[in-house]
Amino acid sequence: MSEPDRAASFVHAAEYLKTHDRDRYFASLLVSGEARNALQALYAFNADVASVRERAKEPTMGEIRLQWWVDALSGEGHGAVRQNPLADALLGAIASFNLPSAPLLRLIDARRFDLYHDPMPDLATFEGYAGETVSVLYQLAAMILNKGEPVETGDAAGHLGVAHALIGHVAAFGFNAAQGRIFLPWSVLAANGVSEREVFSGTVSEGLLAARGQLQDMAREHLDKADAAIVALPRQLHRAFSFTALLRSQLAQIESAERQPFGPPPELADWRKIALLTWWSWRNG
Repeated sequence: MSEPDRAASFVHAAEYLKTHDRDRYFASLLVSGEARNALQALYAFNADVASVRERAKEPTMGEIRLQWWVDALSGEGHGAVRQNPLADALLGAIASFNLPSAPLLRLIDARRFDLYHDPMPDLATFEGYAGETVSVLYQLAAMILNKGEPVETGDAAGHLGVAHALIGHVAAFGFNAAQGRIFLPWSVLAANGVSEREVFSGTVSEGLLAARGQLQDMAREHLDKADAAIVALPRQLHRAFSFTALLRSQLAQIESAERQPFGPPPELADWRKIALLTWWSWRNG
């Protein structure tokens, strides 16, 4: 596409992100210029892939949509790929910042789990899933802020990705349970005597509350480790991890409603999210 068309693709990606993942959209506003365009393209791609399970009426349709993205990133989609503004923006970001496609392909592959109703078996599997679907976004965001040069952010991205996934799935536990899905590590629930029947019927038990508390503690531990690792990184990379400010607030909201595991936690107003991100960025980035 020509430069004006590419600019239109980036605008489309920003609007798509604003609609489908407002929190990451707000985080992207902390950077400017080409880096902001690339971050928004990356996050919009993620929002599209993450929403496939909600849009697909059956797993086969979801598989087809995910395969479309695989083909687009593998160069097998031919010219028609560029007619999709999200793909055009993502491919433009990849080219501008030398982003590797392999981690994005692994992200797509990990998202195939979302299409089915198998429970997340254990903590190790959950951490692997979080690494492929969330930590990778922090890693690539840091690379974008490093002007396309590879950078080692393993501990920061790894721990923050697991914390992010834990907090997100604890918050969405009731929504997923209503759809017959269990994304939290089943081994933690089972160890506390929780049964699938209780989960899918919306039964609040002391075992479920204990498991939820353990998962919240794990999330906070990963947040603490991530914060320590972020501080050790070059300062110009810190804004790639600004989401930690929202995660701490979201975790506090979850803990305030600890005896309501099936209900969504209170949602922060947009202005508060922006304020938290801005304050964190001013102090750290």
